[in-house]
Amino acid sequence: MRDGSRRGWWRGTATTQRDWLVAAGVAVLVLLGARTAPPGRVDLDLGGYLLLLLAAATLAFRHRSPRLVLGVATACLLGYQLRGYPGVIPAVPVLFVLYAAVRAGHRRAAFVALGAVLVGGFAGEVALGGGAESPPDVFQRWFLLVGWMVAACTLAEVARHRQAYLEEVEQRAADAERTREETARRRADEERLRIARELHDSLTHSISIIKVQAGVAVHLARKRDEPIPDALLAIQQASGEAIRELRATLEVLRSDDDNPGTGLDRLEHLVGGARRAGLPVTVRITGQPRTLPAPVDRAAYRIIQEALTNVARHAGPATAAIELDYRAESLTVRVDDDGSGNGSGNGGSDAVPGVGLVGMRERVAALGGSLHAGPRDGGGFAVRADLPCGAAA
Repeated sequence: MRDGSRRGWWRGTATTQRDWLVAAGVAVLVLLGARTAPPGRVDLDLGGYLLLLLAAATLAFRHRSPRLVLGVATACLLGYQLRGYPGVIPAVPVLFVLYAAVRAGHRRAAFVALGAVLVGGFAGEVALGGGAESPPDVFQRWFLLVGWMVAACTLAEVARHRQAYLEEVEQRAADAERTREETARRRADEERLRIARELHDSLTHSISIIKVQAGVAVHLARKRDEPIPDALLAIQQASGEAIRELRATLEVLRSDDDNPGTGLDRLEHLVGGARRAGLPVTVRITGQPRTLPAPVDRAAYRIIQEALTNVARHAGPATAAIELDYRAESLTVRVDDDGSGNGSGNGGSDAVPGVGLVGMRERVAALGGSLHAGPRDGGGFAVRADLPCGAAA
């Protein structure tokens, strides 16, 4: 705000200085014009100089009070001409003020000034005596003078209409851009709803069937007093968790909300599910835990979830270690395993990024962070993500 105010102050000062420079230049012009003009009925005296200087000095205020300045300049012109001083040079300040007044939209004031110059000047000079000039010659001289003033008004009106046209074009461009953005947003909303419907129809039903079948198998095993396999219990719980997360995601897609309810607050549930599925997991937290911005919280949870999924699928018999390092402006997430696979999701010997790793990189890149995923020295796989918290907030 301070810098902007300073720039505005300089801009205003430059405009004021430019107006005073114009007024000074016109003052020099009218003084020289009066000195070199043919003799009039009266020689140029102190009163004539004052009229010339007053008409020129008012130009410094033509943008602040165009109607008042127009009245003063017109009165100076009429007084100068009716007094009979040499030349018509006081008409120059009136031309400047007429342009400024019409440009500002004061056309009625300009018409009044034109009428006063033509009627008042001609009638006054005839009444006071036009010297050697006949009334037709006096009328012709004043009519030509008014013609120059009309030309100044016409030029100002053209400039005013051009400015209005440019502003209208800019407004139309802004409206068109806003309409494009609204159309794109509406299409994105429609696509989001379509994806939500497709996910609901295709995934929720299948996962629900898995959960129901697992629940039936557990129920029958208990009814027959048979041991319940740990894998079956893990399937039952994992399917229930998948349904919960899928419903939360669908709610986000439908409502455009930015809070799907999946973050590090559910880390214990995630780790517990992995342990029940037979994957030993340890969690280590360093730094001072705190509430994170929602995008960072979700990204950290999803990275850990995907890393544990890769360990369970590809690492073979292994243990996993999760480390969360809370720093002043960032959060570091690290998931290491000591398995025999590469954890990339491709099952080969080369760590070629699969869909899971691509998703991790996209989440981290969206937050402006960095991700490293690759084999560890001595075996296993490591995933490390540095998530800036300040930028995301």
